Amino acid sequence: MTNPVDAFLSQANSIILGKENTLKLALSCIIANGHLLIEDIPGVGKTTLAHTFATLLGLDFQRIQFTSDLLPADILGSSVFDRDNNNFEFHPGPVFSSFILADEINRATPKTQSALLEAMEERQVTIEKTTYPMATPFIVIATQNPGHQVGTFPLPESQLDRFLMRLSIGYPDALSEKILLTGVDSRQKLSALSTALSAEQLIQLQQSCPKVHCADPLIAYVQALLDFSRTSPLFVQGLSPRAGIGLIQSAKAWALIDNRDSVYPEDIQAVLSATTEHRLSLQNKAASDQRAAHVLLTEVAIP
Repeated sequence: MTNPVDAFLSQANSIILGKENTLKLALSCIIANGHLLIEDIPGVGKTTLAHTFATLLGLDFQRIQFTSDLLPADILGSSVFDRDNNNFEFHPGPVFSSFILADEINRATPKTQSALLEAMEERQVTIEKTTYPMATPFIVIATQNPGHQVGTFPLPESQLDRFLMRLSIGYPDALSEKILLTGVDSRQKLSALSTALSAEQLIQLQQSCPKVHCADPLIAYVQALLDFSRTSPLFVQGLSPRAGIGLIQSAKAWALIDNRDSVYPEDIQAVLSATTEHRLSLQNKAASDQRAAHVLLTEVAIP
C-alpha cells in the first residue's frame, strides 16, 4: 500500500516540476502545524503550489486576493442587522475555512494584514467581544511579491513571525521548463488531481509530529544556534524562543516525512533556512552576499 505522504509528494511533483525539496519543506511546514509564506516574483507557481496542496489535502479552500483597498472585515466577516429578529447577525468571512490562500498579502495595508494575526497564532478570531474558533486543520499559505515591487507594503515583524517558514520557488531548471512550455497547462493537471492525504490523516500526522524524538545534544545544537544569533554582532537581532520551537517542530516533521521517529542533525540543517531566514537580518548586507541562515550553519558546530 502506498504511503499517503509519498503519494502526496509524487502528485505535487507532477504539477510543480523540479522543486522536490521546496515541496517537501512546504509539507513539513503543514505537518508541523505551521503557516507558509511564499515570496517570489510573479509567474513562478506560487498560487499553483497553494492550489495543488489544497486539492491534494481535500480541504475547504478559500482564496483571498489582497489589494490596497481590502478591509479587515472583508477577511474576518461582519455583523449585519437582521430586521426580522431585531438583532445583529454575524456573517463569517472567508478566513473561516480550513485552507486559506492569502494571495499577494503584501499588497494590502498593514492594518488588513494584521487581521490574520489572531487566527494564525491562536486559531480563533475575536469580533465584537465574541470569540469564534477556526476550522481544524487550519492552514494559511500566503504569497507575496518581492518588496521592491511597486504597490507593496512590508509585512510587520509580528506578522512575519506568524509564518513558520518562508520559501522561494525560483525559476525551473532547463528540463522542467521545457516540459512546462511543451506540456499540458498546469490548471488542467490540477483538475485531474485527487485527495492524497485526507484531513484525518493530516491531523494524525500533526499530532504525531511532537512525539518524534529529538535527543538532548540536538536540543543543545538548536540552543547554540539561537545563542549565536543573539550574541553575534553580525545580526540586527537574534532568534526568539518561538523560532527555536518552530525549528525543532519543522525538523521533526521533516523526519516524519522520511518515516523516522527521531531527528538527525541533517533534519535541522534541512529546515534551518526556511524557518529562520525571514526572522534574521544581517547588520551589513552590502558587505556580505551570504544569507543569514548560511552564517549560522557555518559558524555553529554540529554535534
